[in-house]
Amino acid sequence: MFFYKKHRYYINLLMLLRVIGYLLVIESLFMLVPCIIAMIFKEKSLFDFLICAGITGACGAGMMMLRPKSKDMGKREAILLTGMTWVILSLFGMLPFLFTGTHFTITDAFFETMSGFTTTGASVLNSLEEVPKSILAWRCVVQWIGGLGIILFTLAVVPMLNYSGGMQLFNAEVTGITHDKLRPRVSFTAKGLWAVYILLTVLLIIFLSFSKMDFFDAFCHGLSTMSTGGFSTSDMNISQWNSLYIKTVMCVFMFLGGVNFSLLFNTLTGKGGNPLKNTAFKCYVWIVIICYLGFVINILIEGLGTSWEYLTIDPLFQTISILSSTGITEPNFKDWGSISIVLLLVMMLMGSCAGSTSGGAKIDRFVVLFKFIKNEFYKMMHPSTVTTVIINGKGTTVAVVHKTLAFLFLYAIVICAGGLALSLMGLPLSDAFFCALSAISNTALGTEVTGLSENYALIPDAAKWLLSIIMLIGRLEIFTILLLFTPTFWRK
Repeated sequence: MFFYKKHRYYINLLMLLRVIGYLLVIESLFMLVPCIIAMIFKEKSLFDFLICAGITGACGAGMMMLRPKSKDMGKREAILLTGMTWVILSLFGMLPFLFTGTHFTITDAFFETMSGFTTTGASVLNSLEEVPKSILAWRCVVQWIGGLGIILFTLAVVPMLNYSGGMQLFNAEVTGITHDKLRPRVSFTAKGLWAVYILLTVLLIIFLSFSKMDFFDAFCHGLSTMSTGGFSTSDMNISQWNSLYIKTVMCVFMFLGGVNFSLLFNTLTGKGGNPLKNTAFKCYVWIVIICYLGFVINILIEGLGTSWEYLTIDPLFQTISILSSTGITEPNFKDWGSISIVLLLVMMLMGSCAGSTSGGAKIDRFVVLFKFIKNEFYKMMHPSTVTTVIINGKGTTVAVVHKTLAFLFLYAIVICAGGLALSLMGLPLSDAFFCALSAISNTALGTEVTGLSENYALIPDAAKWLLSIIMLIGRLEIFTILLLFTPTFWRK
């Protein structure tokens, strides 16, 4: 039982813990991937990973043994479970960083893990050169799991949840204004989305394997790129290989990572019609084109267009990388000029399409916002006119419009509050706000404190915990987390 003042509300806690048990067992199975990497490269971390997998699996199995009186879960349980899941899996996911001799503190280990699960890509590692390959693989595996969603994966492999609040869990984790079901049962929807995700990941790994990368690097970059996370196996990221082929391949798959996976599924199965009729997708394409041209103009103004690659693939790669929240930057990006910095801020804030693996506030919401503003201007001249926001040829309900406006307002509040709090922790004011935006948009860029190509090791521990919370708020799109701190949530 949970109590709040005179109100009494029952939460099916045993069922929540049982579901988390399933998730921990799944997480322990994913820990076997770096075990295989450690075996191949004969690393001492093999034993450490086996211990971590054993601890995680044993705790999960013990929780799975719980037998709640009821298997039902409502919206309240789904929201609480979603928040609990991401925190608990990060706590267990950080064990390899503590056990494998990477000299992580608990703060750094949790920050690195939360950054991975939320596909933010912020790192506290000063150098990757001496880090065991099994740890490098685990960082990318964590990003890949979090890319499409931890709970969404569980919905795909645990059919029981289809009958006990599965749709509530789906809505609590999947990003977007509205959520499209591909099939009548939510487990089929989850399986369809993950099938597309796995297919694209496998194709990306295969394509990268034909480049200068060896299979290990191709595997890790395939996972982190498809999840639009940005973790790498090299301190220089993809600049290590200096390959036009790699940049081109990653551009394609980062772009796909920013597309609504329901749209990708329907397109691949021939059920979705022409994707160019989708409002958000069309805007996504146009934003890529406009920002690309903006980067090219800025490069020409700064006199950096010394080769055709500087005017073609480099600005296109940078555009898609930031807009999809992958967050990989060109080594000389800081020399591109003020227009590029402005474009960077706009793209970080906006993100890609809802229902994708990208961060940001999502293009779909800005489409609703701008159409709503357009309608309001029209109504000033024609007060008696009844207007509606049209998306994909259909009218949008007033409730959806209001929720969208509230989301964007809260998004701005979190950035401001986070920036002010970080500045009180010792960060310069401009860097504090930039880091807050970078965290909530799950893009992982920094300014003078971290450097665009450096890491977050320099910031205080308190700031790392705050940024971890902001990263989670951004990944679960604000309402799921902030709602837990409202009295209304706990009232019957």
